[in-house]
Amino acid sequence: METFLTGGKSMLLAYDQGLEHGPSLDFNDKNVDPSYVMDVAIRGRFNGIVFQKGLAEKYYSGKVPLILKVNGKAALAKGEPIARQNCSVEYAISLGAKAIGYTIYLGSSLEPEMFQEFGRIQEEAHEAGLPAIAWVYPRGAAIQNDTAREIVSYAARAGLELGADAVKIKYTGDSESFSWAVKSAGKAHVFMSGGPKAPTDEAFLTQVKGAVDAGATGLAVGRNVWQHPDPVRMADSLREIIFKGKPVEVVSAT
Repeated sequence: METFLTGGKSMLLAYDQGLEHGPSLDFNDKNVDPSYVMDVAIRGRFNGIVFQKGLAEKYYSGKVPLILKVNGKAALAKGEPIARQNCSVEYAISLGAKAIGYTIYLGSSLEPEMFQEFGRIQEEAHEAGLPAIAWVYPRGAAIQNDTAREIVSYAARAGLELGADAVKIKYTGDSESFSWAVKSAGKAHVFMSGGPKAPTDEAFLTQVKGAVDAGATGLAVGRNVWQHPDPVRMADSLREIIFKGKPVEVVSAT
């Protein structure tokens, strides 16, 4: 399975927030246009871009590896979260996907349905020679703190146990505790979730540095890049940390 997950570090640009959060929360007049974000992925030299199938059909240029999210949910309904499949692995491949993405809400009372669905999707992806990446987000009434060390490490381990080739998980807040999550993921690659827009560039870069120092493969980032006034410059800063191991002080000063 020779993909962007093979060896070294990776930096993925996530843009599935339109379905997950709606257009009002995350987008402005620039980044509401998927063409703008596709261009950021190219100019920012990302190793992959994450799209839902509708965006891939209409905006994917083929110039950056495609990770196709095959499930999702809207934010309007309340109650225990569940995200169901909305695209087949076969169709994702026809759109040019190099990996399959799937969100699991660990801790939801509906998690067994997502476990079962991901199991089938993972097998179909592997049969086609594609890796399966699990967004493992602890969520629901049973979860009090979704960035606690024990919760994030459980998310990482659950992804490994369910067959994910990589897991996208939230940062715990410090490198030492996040290293336990990375160890818990075993041979599954770990991507730190970029999360909501950080208060400062330095704050976000510090989180990324902590995750990389803890052993993460890299970062799957969205809003902290395409909401940035200069997204390519932010991408360049992230690359210095992820691929070259530069300290935040040096990167921030450039």
